[in-house]
Amino acid sequence: MNAGRVMGTETEYAIADPQDPGADPRTLALRLVRAAAQPALAHIRWDYGSEDPVNDARGGRLPRSVAAPSMLTDAPGARLIDVAAPNGARIYVDHAHPEYASAETVDAFDALVQDRAGDRMMAQAAEKAGGLALYKNNVDGKGAAWGSHENYLMDRAVPFARVAALMTIHFVTRQIYTGSGRVGLGPRSEEAGFQLSQRADYLTSRIGLQTTFGRPIINTRDESHAGPGSRRLHVIVGDANRLDAPLVLKLGTTDLLLGLLESEDDSTSQVDELLDRWTLDDPVSALHTVSRDVALTKPLALANGGFADALTIQKALLDAARQARRGIDRPGCADDRVLNLWDQVLADLAAVRSGDEEARLAMHDQAGRLEWLLKWQLLERLRRRRAMPDWSDPRLAALDLAWARVDPGRDLPWRLQGSIQRLADPDQITRAMDQGPEQTRAWCRSQLLHRCPDAVKAVSWSRVILEGQGPEGEPQTRIVDLSDPLGHTRSSCRDDRDIYCR
Repeated sequence: MNAGRVMGTETEYAIADPQDPGADPRTLALRLVRAAAQPALAHIRWDYGSEDPVNDARGGRLPRSVAAPSMLTDAPGARLIDVAAPNGARIYVDHAHPEYASAETVDAFDALVQDRAGDRMMAQAAEKAGGLALYKNNVDGKGAAWGSHENYLMDRAVPFARVAALMTIHFVTRQIYTGSGRVGLGPRSEEAGFQLSQRADYLTSRIGLQTTFGRPIINTRDESHAGPGSRRLHVIVGDANRLDAPLVLKLGTTDLLLGLLESEDDSTSQVDELLDRWTLDDPVSALHTVSRDVALTKPLALANGGFADALTIQKALLDAARQARRGIDRPGCADDRVLNLWDQVLADLAAVRSGDEEARLAMHDQAGRLEWLLKWQLLERLRRRRAMPDWSDPRLAALDLAWARVDPGRDLPWRLQGSIQRLADPDQITRAMDQGPEQTRAWCRSQLLHRCPDAVKAVSWSRVILEGQGPEGEPQTRIVDLSDPLGHTRSSCRDDRDIYCR
């Protein structure tokens, strides 16, 4: 993993037609995804040959005959439409949502750039599809939730039980800086109020293969899209983020802790100590408790009989990650930038915890890194200005929805850009809308789409299928094997030859 950890994001967007509020969402999603297709690439299909949605990381496979239909994402009936994006990403309809799955990157900052490129591409497609409204959130407050997933490639030699144990602690407590904030308590907003996370109320089990019902904190879908020595950790517990810092931290801190697990020889005692001290007695209950604890003070019951709050546990995880990197001299590398940001945001949270509501309303720098805090400030100011007695007023839910609107140059996060810490360069985002990341196989996928789109018949994460003519003019099919995510990079094709378009 010296070249960095391969990672990426998947974002399901909400969608509406302002001219037809009752329009069928699946029809709208199809309109948007079709609009996202570049004419030269519109004929290319997604290759489902390497999909395996019922393989379970705990061992074994769920028989397809007993799997819920929503789990069989590779079934012919589930294949609505796919678009190969020129930057090596995938745009498609997932159930009733348009989804952008980013190209593979090797650190959290590059992943942020790819994620933001996806927002712009989807917003352009929404406009092209007739002025559809696009939203980057996770809930409708009426019982429905949709995903903002993360993917991390890791060493398969690490026992999955250890991965699940450490990641459960992390995913439950990281909400304090990754949450994007939500108006409403309960899946159907049964109670009035504000909470840190969009997704928390919709996670109801500890571990499982499913993603659309009984959602688990740890998803066990085992589908690496890489060689047999690798595992893809598929994370479904996170929020969709409009601020940069929460997204970088969501990816970067998880990357560092997976590195701790992978350096088992050096860190076995460190991981064991973390598990002994901080394993939660009831992770699902703790997840809900953390999300509703705006004051950051509620203790969580631990399996060892003790209690600790989320901020204390996150400080311990940061210390362990920092200790694992001690002695590694790589100035300016992404890991060190993540550690510094992690440390900063935990200091921000300590300030939030020590202040009253008036102090929290006045926090400027902290709100530029904590999405839920910035959203809470906007809502609380509106609530006071309009003399709203509680959080049940529909104008608060409307502002929550406005925060999620993706409309570059005009939306609410853009208008507040002077208050937000930006971590992605605008020029890099523009380039990332067209070119794949140079450090992964996505570069090759992107280059093939640019250089010989007519020859490309199908793509997937791990291969590209080309069709052309042989020496005698006969039809010829060639498969470009991209099973190594760190192969076929720009540096591995330095002479810039016509790679595979012959």
